Amino acid sequence: MSLEIKVPPVGESITEVTLSSWLKKDGDMVQMDEAIAELESDKATFELTAEKAGVLKTIAKEGDVLPIGAVVCSIEESGATPAAAPKAVETAAVAEAKPAAKAEATSKETTYASGTPSPAAAKILAEKGVDPASVSGNGVAGRITKEDALKAEGGKAKAESAPVAAPTPAAGALAPVAGERTEKREKMSSLRKTVARRLVTVKNETAMLTTFNEVDMSPIMELRGKYKDKFKEKYGVGLGFMSFFTKAVTEALKDWPSIGARIDGEEVVYSNFADISIAVSAPKGLVVPVIRNADSLSLADIEKAIVVLAGKARDNKLTLEEMTGGTFTITNGGVFGSMLSTPILNSPQSAILGMHNIIERPVAVNGQVVIRPMMYLALSYDHRIVDGRESVSFLVRVKQLLEDPARLLLGV
Repeated sequence: MSLEIKVPPVGESITEVTLSSWLKKDGDMVQMDEAIAELESDKATFELTAEKAGVLKTIAKEGDVLPIGAVVCSIEESGATPAAAPKAVETAAVAEAKPAAKAEATSKETTYASGTPSPAAAKILAEKGVDPASVSGNGVAGRITKEDALKAEGGKAKAESAPVAAPTPAAGALAPVAGERTEKREKMSSLRKTVARRLVTVKNETAMLTTFNEVDMSPIMELRGKYKDKFKEKYGVGLGFMSFFTKAVTEALKDWPSIGARIDGEEVVYSNFADISIAVSAPKGLVVPVIRNADSLSLADIEKAIVVLAGKARDNKLTLEEMTGGTFTITNGGVFGSMLSTPILNSPQSAILGMHNIIERPVAVNGQVVIRPMMYLALSYDHRIVDGRESVSFLVRVKQLLEDPARLLLGV
């Protein structure tokens, strides 16, 4: 008796998932609750587990987009005999049939080679400069499918003849480019498609502006240099810049609550807590896990939360709950060398703070030109509910707290 394994419900707004990879192969013996595949929604990656022990029979293929409730595979009870499991000793009749089967396959390949491409395949082959007659088709009646065309190698002549001298370019003509000119096509993941859709929505449906400032990082760097070893020894985590920025943001949000508000229909929703989203680069793209109640956490607690969430992001283990519900986002392009950028809003939030790299620059201090480690800050905000005065004042407050970190500890 077999049991069908279907795509489980993973969230109210999620209607389909992508089968990103099989963790077990067709015909493998699996145990109950053992992970057998990875499914990727537009928000997270999660594992599909076996609902009973038995032999796995795969149905869906890697890369397939499956609606919720679709059958992914089936599991045969371990006591049952899988159809393809045992291998009977070949009889003389089977052995004799093999040459005929081989001849039939050869004939089929010849038919494929002379097949015609589908419209989509023809377009791809034309772009690659591939002769359809050189491609084996695997469609009905040997027709060349889109997948066949994608796998075909372009830019190479199939027939090899005696070397021919390259023609000499005419006067004023450009010489041919040496080497191959190839392209690769990859299907967009569910996560990438959702990110693309949301970014376009934000640009089209918000009145996004960006205001800039700069911060002297000397005080924080001196504080870290003085206490980082004791901090690591006491709390078991390093003292990074992100905890200072997170704490500064939560303090500034108390003075300017509209920065952490959001529009819901015809209402503006204000939160009396600060759930700070931290943008993290993960293997499958940018994800934004949330530090809950960051306004009530210490620097050590924030650093610990960042370590846990960043680790889950790298391992694709973040849950939907851990990536939803933030009230404000911080993104650090400086780790990749960005000097200045305009971060885009993380909808439905109304503001996002962009950090950048730290560069030693000459600045004026008390009438003297000195060299200081400086960082540009960028605050993008939704002008529909955040006024210019509020955005500028918020960023100035963040700058003040970072340049005098004692205020973060004293709350003044």
